[in-house]
Amino acid sequence: MEKSVDISIAEFEVLEVLWQKHPATANEIIERLNQKKQWHDKTVKTLLNRLVKKAAISFEQEQRRYFYYPLVEREAYTHSESQSLIERMFSGRVSPLIASFAKNKHLEKDDIEELKQIISSWEQENKREEND
Repeated sequence: MEKSVDISIAEFEVLEVLWQKHPATANEIIERLNQKKQWHDKTVKTLLNRLVKKAAISFEQEQRRYFYYPLVEREAYTHSESQSLIERMFSGRVSPLIASFAKNKHLEKDDIEELKQIISSWEQENKREEND
């Protein structure tokens, strides 16, 4: 994804449903959203229209039904949003973000182990590149 799409929290919830399974009709999206909380049909249709205008999703029409699908990949979107957050809040540095979580006890043992593995893999990859 070249440029970050500005997506609201409600729009993200709609996108999340489409990332899980697409293509989907508006009624299918509403049904899946309603599994977590009640959504008004009109609200979801408005959000779908906004996401189409933002080029985050598109649709194909078959007779009188519209089938929606994402144009933005979840991984690309979350990466872009993460980068944006880190730039805005931490001057582009990741360590203050992680330190903040650690200080407030928001890091579980599994999180710490996963971070150690990521760092170790990154270090090994960089050593290989330096030796090439």
